[in-house]
Amino acid sequence: MEKPCTLVVHFDKGSPSMANEIKAELESGDGPTKADAMRRAISLLLNGESLPHLFITVVRYVQSCDDHAVQKLLLIYLETVEKRDAATGKILPEMILICQNLRNNLQSPNEYIRGVTLRFLCRLTEPELLEPLVPSILANLEHRHQFVRRHALSAISTIYQLPQGDQLIPDAPELVERALASEQDAAARRNAFLMLLASAQERAVAYLLTNADRVAEWPDLLQMAAVDLIRKVCRSKGRVDKGRYIKIIISLLSAPSSAVVYECAGALVSLSSAPTAVRAAANTYCQLLSSQSDNNVKLIILDRLHELRTSHREVMVDVVMDVLRALGSPNVDVRKKVLDLVLDLLTPRNVEEVVLYLKKEVVKTQAAEVEKGGEYRQMLVQAIHACAKKYPEVAASVVHLFMDFLGDPNVAAAYDVVLFVREIIETNPKLRVSIIQRLIDTFSQIRASRVCNCALWILAEYSLSLSEVESAISTIKQSLGDLPFFTVSEEGESTDSNKQSQPVVNSVTVSSRRPAVLADGTYATQSAATETAISAPAAALGSLASSQNLRSLILSGDFFLAASVACNLTKLVLRLEEVQPSKVEVNKASTGALLIMVSILELGQSSYLPHPIDNDSFDRIVLCVRFLCNPGDDVKKVWLQSCRQSFINMLAEKQFRETEEMKAKAQISHAQPDDLIDFYHLKSRKGMSQLELEDAVQDDLKAATGQFTKDADDNNKLNRILQLTGFSDPVYAEAFVTVHHYDIVLDVTVINRTKETLQNLCLELATMGDLKLVDRPQNYTLAPESSKQIRANIKVSSTETGVIFGNIVYETSNVMERSVVVLNDIHIDIMDYISPATCADVAFRNMWAEFEWENKVAVNTVIQDEKEFLNHIIKSTNMKCLTPPSALDGECGFLAANLYAKSVFGEDALVNISIEKQADGKLSGYIRIRSKTQGIALSLGDKITLKQKGGSS
Repeated sequence: MEKPCTLVVHFDKGSPSMANEIKAELESGDGPTKADAMRRAISLLLNGESLPHLFITVVRYVQSCDDHAVQKLLLIYLETVEKRDAATGKILPEMILICQNLRNNLQSPNEYIRGVTLRFLCRLTEPELLEPLVPSILANLEHRHQFVRRHALSAISTIYQLPQGDQLIPDAPELVERALASEQDAAARRNAFLMLLASAQERAVAYLLTNADRVAEWPDLLQMAAVDLIRKVCRSKGRVDKGRYIKIIISLLSAPSSAVVYECAGALVSLSSAPTAVRAAANTYCQLLSSQSDNNVKLIILDRLHELRTSHREVMVDVVMDVLRALGSPNVDVRKKVLDLVLDLLTPRNVEEVVLYLKKEVVKTQAAEVEKGGEYRQMLVQAIHACAKKYPEVAASVVHLFMDFLGDPNVAAAYDVVLFVREIIETNPKLRVSIIQRLIDTFSQIRASRVCNCALWILAEYSLSLSEVESAISTIKQSLGDLPFFTVSEEGESTDSNKQSQPVVNSVTVSSRRPAVLADGTYATQSAATETAISAPAAALGSLASSQNLRSLILSGDFFLAASVACNLTKLVLRLEEVQPSKVEVNKASTGALLIMVSILELGQSSYLPHPIDNDSFDRIVLCVRFLCNPGDDVKKVWLQSCRQSFINMLAEKQFRETEEMKAKAQISHAQPDDLIDFYHLKSRKGMSQLELEDAVQDDLKAATGQFTKDADDNNKLNRILQLTGFSDPVYAEAFVTVHHYDIVLDVTVINRTKETLQNLCLELATMGDLKLVDRPQNYTLAPESSKQIRANIKVSSTETGVIFGNIVYETSNVMERSVVVLNDIHIDIMDYISPATCADVAFRNMWAEFEWENKVAVNTVIQDEKEFLNHIIKSTNMKCLTPPSALDGECGFLAANLYAKSVFGEDALVNISIEKQADGKLSGYIRIRSKTQGIALSLGDKITLKQKGGSS
């Protein structure tokens, strides 16, 4: 496409013969033939052809055609054809020939012809063509048909806003105001009101205030225009009667149109900080949230509620239960946003009510017809877990309900449940006995290896009484079944010793060919099953099958779980020794545990399973065997005390970090001590409503606490100015880049450094990456040594380092050819789009396994301290370190840490740093980046490569 237009039609480039055919058809054809010829002519013009000799033919043979389709195409042709001389910039003389036809159209007895002609005039910018038509345009204000009046008002508004518009129609505001007073059509009234809003604001305000009592009865188009006016008026400086306008907005909150109600709620929050106004807006948003069925609308409303929570948390607390009703939406994104918002609004007053509602939702997820029930249940478990961490007193009401879901087919949900139970049993000592008993009762239902590991640890750590320890040991033995795990028959074939009662291992192995990242950040090959769940045929073989979950998992090759069984059995035998006075019983339990461990080792070294036991698990089980045979007091202290103490320290550190983050968020910027503060009690309250009083108080509070202070520091703007051309170029240009989420705004300053006038100066830009130029900047004429501000808008669609490049093209009077100045490239930094974020360790590992794109960057730095290098990478990449500080303490020459960030587009960026100090003091290792999209992995890798050496580079 060669030039801006309101219509784009693809058409192949034409030839002279095609132009001659079009000319012949226009001269001799009938209505349909002329219409087809006009379509082809318009397509050629839109795709860069000039067709200079066709205009006179169109004037002679098309203007007089009575066919409405031909007349419509004629207007599109006139809009598309070049009307000015490219050399002088003046209007072409032959353009005057179309004025008489346009005047005839404006006086046509057919209202359709009048309307489309008036709509065409809205896109005409030449005063020479518009001036003869003004009387006919004004006459159409009195036309009987609303279609004509509607477009006449639009045409008057557009003409009046042209540079010479006030000379073409000097009394336009008075005419439009009179038309507005007598008009009945909704669209026509809106067009008239918008014209007054743009060109005669005081008249629009007077009309609004005169009809303030009837605004609620206006059509929704006009109500939207009224809200726009109120926003514009109330934001102007020196406006003291804001309360009158806020009353109008509050009256519109009960309008039947959802769009009007939404706009009113947004305007109310932006114009007033009074609790009454904010509460009304919050209630309105909640009503829209429950009444709208479109998930996109729900997400937008939830974003507005999140913004309200940031500045008016005390008001939002009152509408928590209304927000919770949106969990009825089946959309996962809506549910997640609702839960995030509610968790931020928890208080001691509403936590019990919130948890009760979430419990009901958990019960609902058990129904088979619930869409994505397992995923939704996991979200609810995590939400209730967060509630219990913040307010431990609610844990007792939910922990027993949750333990029914330890055998959930959704492994992630079951794992979240067991993590919740593990934390609650430590932080709520009163619940330990009942939790242990319930865990023993439900242990046989667990089908996931990770959940079994954690459940075994809980049993071994918190079974303290004699009955609890004996029950735990008995439960583990029952889950393992009869020993040995297999026998060797006479034929030499290995067979299961419990073939009749042993379930068929129909396991589902969720494993990845990609290497797994371990807790220290290093890699290991996944040789054993990561997750195994017994399928329906296995459970159908009898009650014994359903109770031998550990046996099934071990026989599937999960020797990590087998090592965990050995460790926790050892721990339980040691606890039994402390509480059981009978040495015989202790020896019997110890012998039974040794038999189990030896059987596992025998199974691991046999050919019964396709994969032998791994060395780590083998060493761990052998260690347990040696310790049970030769126990010592020092080692016993490590087994029985140090493990739990490490867990307690982990919880304490986690709580401390969360508390520090909350304190950092709570800090607000304060105003300067010499800023003006108005004291509420010294103000005159005469004639002020309660809403106006509240609003005045809130404004004073904001001024006192610095909330009116702009976030952006003006001094930093100089750092964002980029020089686009050299100082010796005839045209100097520099750009100020503003990045705001999905938009990039370039404010380009162009200076003519020559003594000549530059004509048709145009800033031509192109983009590379996921950037898109919104509109092409227009041409300008630049006087000698003068400057011009040109703004360009660019849309961003993903987190990727993009490049903006282009040139400035201009003409001078003494040079026939166009001159070009090439601009420096503008690189859009990925750091503008990602921000530090947190996620659970389990979620990080799941994403690491799922994401396909990995970028591996070798460490190459002059920094010689591991922690200093880690901090440098965190600062350079704008990411958050998920590895706790305690795990990074000490000096060992190695360091492994996980970093995480999230983009404004919702993309996840994962980074793992594994470094080692060499003998010469230098650091070596790798930084691995993983993401779902290629762009963020490559861009972040490039950023790390540039920044990792240290210093200012």
